[in-house]
Amino acid sequence: MKARKRGTALSNSISSNQPLVTHMYTADPSAHVFEGKLYVYPSHDLDHEMTSNDNGDQYDMEDYHVLSLNEELTQCTDHGEALHVRDVPWASKQMWAPDAAYKNRKYYLFFPARDHDGIFRIGAATSDKPAGPFRPEPNYIEGSFSIDPAVFVDDDGKSYMLFGGLWGGQLEKWQTGEFIADAEGPAWIAPALGPRIAELADDMLSFREAPREISIVDENGMPLVAGDEDRRYFEGPWMHKHNGLYYLSYSTGTTHRIVYATSSDPLGPFEYKGTILTPVVGWTTHHSIVSYQDKWYLFYHDSSLSGGADNKRCVKFAELFYEADGTIRTIDPYPERSE
Repeated sequence: MKARKRGTALSNSISSNQPLVTHMYTADPSAHVFEGKLYVYPSHDLDHEMTSNDNGDQYDMEDYHVLSLNEELTQCTDHGEALHVRDVPWASKQMWAPDAAYKNRKYYLFFPARDHDGIFRIGAATSDKPAGPFRPEPNYIEGSFSIDPAVFVDDDGKSYMLFGGLWGGQLEKWQTGEFIADAEGPAWIAPALGPRIAELADDMLSFREAPREISIVDENGMPLVAGDEDRRYFEGPWMHKHNGLYYLSYSTGTTHRIVYATSSDPLGPFEYKGTILTPVVGWTTHHSIVSYQDKWYLFYHDSSLSGGADNKRCVKFAELFYEADGTIRTIDPYPERSE
């Protein structure tokens, strides 16, 4: 597959639970409504063979493309390359899952990459247009580490960045506040590591405070433990708000679910509630949730386009429904299998 360069937009007819684009591999979708249009900011899997390992070396992405959908969500346009690793002074490789935000009359693209010492950091780039191209800042955000940035702008104007991922994402190597290359995760009976959160400064390019850990607890208020792989945090945090309640959703990694927890405070603690998306084809699962034209949608990826190759994924979407009590109805990504 050959990705389109900027200025050679391509439209693709789509439907729910089908790939948004098929001319390139895409993953880790962050969906937002900007200027009345639904934009998707995915990572870009490359079409070559790599050795798979728990360090994530097979995910050697180099650039980002921005996608947008038409009003009916039946056509998807690839706006071309928005940012490449060669243009980021501090980054060496592996442009993993990004996110975007709008504030100060600017569009911001947040992204993780390995610095020249092989440590994952989080950078920012800006543009006057939601589709880019984006101009990177010369340095990563001071105090940032690990992967999977997700920026939530609250009703009061405060902006928060959530981030963090285990294994290749290096989160367990930062338990002391410093990077320790050979650090391991907590024991199975110990509290699981949670995602990190930090309020962003007004310029959206720095942290207002040091990142803190979000606690995810069970119905009795006890922290989920590291051995609870059906519920504990692994990677891919996302925050949204519905009826005044904060929803934190994330990937469980090893059990391949997208699950969620809720809180009355964006800083937590969050109480675990249930599963949003059951396992997809491929090892990884990563998502975002967005409201568009009075409906809610889940954007996610699987490896169906490549026949199951873990590092060659495709972005899809499905409508998301809330029950009367605020819980989220579980989505089966392959409903045709149960028919």
